[in-house]
Amino acid sequence: MAVAAAALPRRRRITQSRWAPWLYLSPAIITLVVWSYWPLVDAVRLSFFQWNMLPTSPQTFVGWDNYVRIFALPKFWQALRNTGVYILGLLPLAVLIPLAIAIYTHDLPERSRNIYRAIIFVPMIIAPVVGAAVWRWLLDPGYGLVNQALKGLGLNPVKFLSDPNVAIWTVIMITGWKLMGFSTLILSAANANINPSLIEAARMDGASKWEVVRDIRLPLLSSTVLFLVVMTILLGAQWSFTYINVLTGGGPLGSTSNIYYLLWDFGFSTMSVGWSSASAVILFLGFGAVAFVLFRLIDRYSFHDN
Repeated sequence: MAVAAAALPRRRRITQSRWAPWLYLSPAIITLVVWSYWPLVDAVRLSFFQWNMLPTSPQTFVGWDNYVRIFALPKFWQALRNTGVYILGLLPLAVLIPLAIAIYTHDLPERSRNIYRAIIFVPMIIAPVVGAAVWRWLLDPGYGLVNQALKGLGLNPVKFLSDPNVAIWTVIMITGWKLMGFSTLILSAANANINPSLIEAARMDGASKWEVVRDIRLPLLSSTVLFLVVMTILLGAQWSFTYINVLTGGGPLGSTSNIYYLLWDFGFSTMSVGWSSASAVILFLGFGAVAFVLFRLIDRYSFHDN
C-alpha cells in the first residue's frame, strides 16, 4: 500500500508534465484554429453556395457552378495575368535594387551608412493609405508635381493613373517604393552577418572588390535573396492591394486589377460570397503549389558557410 501511495504522486507529476506544454501552446493553437484554419474551411464550404451575406438570406447550394463561372469570366484571366505582371515588376524593386544597396552601403562609414538606410526605410513606416494619397497628389495630371516637372522639361503630361498602359506600372513602382526599405534592411542584416575572416582572406589572396562580391557575398546571401524572391512571388500582388483600391479601383478597364482585388471585389462590392470564396480557394491552391516548388528550390540552391 505504501508503494502504491508513493507511486500515485509520481504518476500525477508525469501526467502534468505531459499536458503542461499543450496548456502553454493552447492560446496560440486556438488562435490559429479560430482565425486561420476555420475561415479556410468555411471558405471552401461557401465556395459551393450562392449567398449575399445577409443573415436572413438563404444559402443556396450550387455545386461547382461558382468555379465554372469564374473560369469563364474574362476579367478573371485579366486579373490573373496582371498578377503575374505585378510579381515580375516587383522582383527588381524588392530584391535586385535592395541587394545592390545593401552591398554598396556596407563599406561606407557607419554614419553615412545609417543615413542611407534610414532614408530608404522611411517609406516602410508610412501607412499605405497615406502614401497612396500623397502619390495621387504627386501624379495628378493637372497640378501634380511630377507632371509639372515634365512640363518644365518640355514633355507632355502623363496620365499615370488613368492610362491603361501606364497605370499598372505606376502601382508597381509605388508598391516597390514601399517594399524597398524592408528588403534592404533584411539583406543588410544578412550581409553584416557574413564572417569577416572570409572577406579578409579573399583580399589577402588578391581578390578585387567585385570578386569578393561575386564569390563570397552573393553565394552567402543566396538564402536571403531566395527568401525575398519567395515573399515577393507569394505576397507581391497582395502588397499592392491598398494602392489599387485607393488609386485606381482596379481600373482603368481592369488594367490594374489582380487576383486579390478581384477576390475583394466579388465579396464586398457585388456581395457574391460564393464567387469570392471560390476565388480564394483557387488562389490558395495555386499559390500553395507555387510555394511548395519555391521552398524546394530554396532547400536545393541555398548556400551556407557552415
